[in-house]
Amino acid sequence: MYGDEATIRRILTETGDTWAVVGLSPNRGRAAYGVAQVLQRFGKRVVPVHPKAETVHGEQGYASLADIPFDVDVVDVFVNSELAGAVADEAVARGAKAVWFQLGVVDEAAYERVRAAGLDMVMDRCPAIEIPRLSRA
Repeated sequence: MYGDEATIRRILTETGDTWAVVGLSPNRGRAAYGVAQVLQRFGKRVVPVHPKAETVHGEQGYASLADIPFDVDVVDVFVNSELAGAVADEAVARGAKAVWFQLGVVDEAAYERVRAAGLDMVMDRCPAIEIPRLSRA
């Protein structure tokens, strides 16, 4: 398990409300689109990160994490596991406080690097499932 209950709760309730969602595009058929809506409903600012830098859910998109001109608290990763480690390293380099790999996104070496850098990390879980559950707890 990569993300105990205390870490999940800390990221969702204490880490901060600016979430960069890597892989978020205006495609309503993609999981990132719906998850971003749920995060917004729970008060998070969702910043789309996608090569096309499109606006999604009313938020300006950026082509990369490095292009975002303000602080990011959590980097939520919706890319293939083979690409996720590089995104995690970018998140650490730009000063994010936590990294969240979505369901099905697993990179154990990246998890170890992020934790070694002092950041919280959750892997293979979905914040859109976890955050409503926390609000009922």
